[in-house]
Amino acid sequence: MAKSPALAAASVTLQGKSSSLSANLRELINNTQFSDVSFVVGKERQMIHAHRCVLACRCKVFHSMFTHQLQGVQSPQELQIPFVLADMNPEVFLAVLEFIYTNSVTLTNQIALEVLTSAVEYGLDNLRKLCVDYIGQSLTVEMACEALQAAVTYGQTDLRQRCLTFIERHTPEIVKTQSFRELSDLGIVSILQSDRLSLDEGPLIQAVREWARVNSEIQIAQSWKFHALKKAIDSPHLFRRRKGTLPRDHHRYLDPPPK
Repeated sequence: MAKSPALAAASVTLQGKSSSLSANLRELINNTQFSDVSFVVGKERQMIHAHRCVLACRCKVFHSMFTHQLQGVQSPQELQIPFVLADMNPEVFLAVLEFIYTNSVTLTNQIALEVLTSAVEYGLDNLRKLCVDYIGQSLTVEMACEALQAAVTYGQTDLRQRCLTFIERHTPEIVKTQSFRELSDLGIVSILQSDRLSLDEGPLIQAVREWARVNSEIQIAQSWKFHALKKAIDSPHLFRRRKGTLPRDHHRYLDPPPK
């Protein structure tokens, strides 16, 4: 009996072991073989190698970056010029690449918040979720306020609530940390709005006073820097004294180096 055309045309997609694919792709991370794009990362200026097609198909930010580069390229040699990521930690960038290549990521408390920040900036939502889960499960007294600040800054509601729950249980220890004193206005307000803080009003008010003192000093220092110095119009990379600021010995560092 002959098969009907509809049955003969039917197809089935069969799934092989994803672990072997992930393992093979992991070998390509920072591998110079067949690499066609490179990045100079961090203060260490570490050279990291990658593959455009992998980055572009997995991340819209990289897709846009490479598309823009190709539109402005004048010669093939220009494609060999590395991208510079001066403000990024090489370990963090490698973690981002690990996720892009393998859909998994290796995290530690030292880099998790920075990887979360990068996940948001690169639009890698699944990586963002992995970071939120990891941070929420590994909160410590020292990092709780840093995590809360990241949650507030990047609108991570779930992480924000996890941090607040942890802070409510460990309030006496939390308010003694440097990261508590360095919270932004929104960060401190999100804590003070809770009615579950495990600390009496007196010590809490004292902790908030200390937060205000530290933040006012930071604001005064930043404001004074911009008051006392201003960028020279003719040399934007240099600074000069403002009118009314008397010369001082340390102002010699504002002068351009002798040629």
